[in-house]
Amino acid sequence: MRAKRKVVVVTGASAGVGRAAARAFAAAGADLGLVARGEDGLGGARTEVEALGGRALALPVDVADADAVEAAADRVERELGPIDVWVNNAMVTVMSRVRDMSAEDFRRVTEVDYLGTVHGTLAALRRMLPRDRGTIVQVGSALAYRAIPLQSAYCGAKFAVRGFTDSLRTELLHEGSKVRLTMVQLPALNTPQFSWSKVIGFDRHPQPVPPIFQPEVAAEAIVFAAGARRREVWVGGFASLSIVGNKIAPWLADRYLARTGFDSQFIDQPLQPDRRHNLDHPVPGDHGAHGRFDDRADPTSLALEASKHRRWLAAGAAALGLAMLTGACWLRRK
Repeated sequence: MRAKRKVVVVTGASAGVGRAAARAFAAAGADLGLVARGEDGLGGARTEVEALGGRALALPVDVADADAVEAAADRVERELGPIDVWVNNAMVTVMSRVRDMSAEDFRRVTEVDYLGTVHGTLAALRRMLPRDRGTIVQVGSALAYRAIPLQSAYCGAKFAVRGFTDSLRTELLHEGSKVRLTMVQLPALNTPQFSWSKVIGFDRHPQPVPPIFQPEVAAEAIVFAAGARRREVWVGGFASLSIVGNKIAPWLADRYLARTGFDSQFIDQPLQPDRRHNLDHPVPGDHGAHGRFDDRADPTSLALEASKHRRWLAAGAAALGLAMLTGACWLRRK
C-alpha cells in the first residue's frame, strides 16, 4: 500500500522560486498543486514534478482573484487530498522611481504580492483550522525589512505581508491552534523576474543586487521552513546582515542605498525594444526556474546551512567555551 504523500500548494509555481520549490517538494515525496497564470510554465512544472514521482495538478490562476484561489484550493483537495502545506510565493514587480509610476501600477503589484498572499492564506486557513493542522509558508524577502529604491511597490507589499503574518500568528497562538505559520526572507536570486519585470524610466536591463543565489537555495529554505518550527528563516548572509543592520542604523542604510541602490540594480546592457513585462499578463513560454545570471549565482548558502543547524552550532560553541574555561582554570591552578 502506498504511503500517504504530503499535499503541497505552491503559488507562482510556473517559474523562478516557485518552480524550484515545486521540484524540491516533489523530490521530498510530495504531491503538488501548482498555481500560476502562465500555462506554458505550469505545464513544464507539472512534467518535472511527475518525473520525480509526484502527482501534479496545474491550476491557471491569478492570485489577485480571491474566488479563483478558493476554487483552486477546492480542486486540490478533491483531486489530491487534504492540503498539508500552502506556500504563498507569487509576485510581480515594477522597477521605477515612485514619481514615474501610476496608481494602477501600485494597485496591481499590491493585488498580486500582498492580497495574493492574503487570498492564499485565507484559502489554506479555511481547510487547516477545522483539522487543526497544516503549515503556511509566506515567501518574503530581505526587502520586507529594508526597502530599496526603484522597487517601492514590491517593498511596500512585502512589508505588508510581514505585518499581516505577524498579526495572524498572534491570533493562532491565542487560539492554541496547531496550524503553523512561518516566513522565509530571501536574498537576491537568479530568476526570470529580471527578464520580465516592468521597467519605467530606465533603458538598461535590470539585475538582482549582488550577491546573487540560485533559486534552488530559496527552494531548500522553503522546504526546510515547511518542516521546521521556526518563526522565520533568513537566507543568505548579506540578506541577514541587511535585516539586522537596518534595525541598528536605518539612517546609514538610507544613505548607502541612495548612493548605490540605483546602479546596482542594472547591468550595462540596453533593454530590448520588444521586451515584454508580466505585470498584467504572463509572458508566453516556459521560462523555467533560472534567469540569465547563472555565471554569477551561488548554488549554496553557508548562512542557510548555519541557520538549519543552529542548535548543533550552538551546542558546539557552548562545548568549546566550556573546554576553554576548563583549560584556563587548569592553567591558573598550575
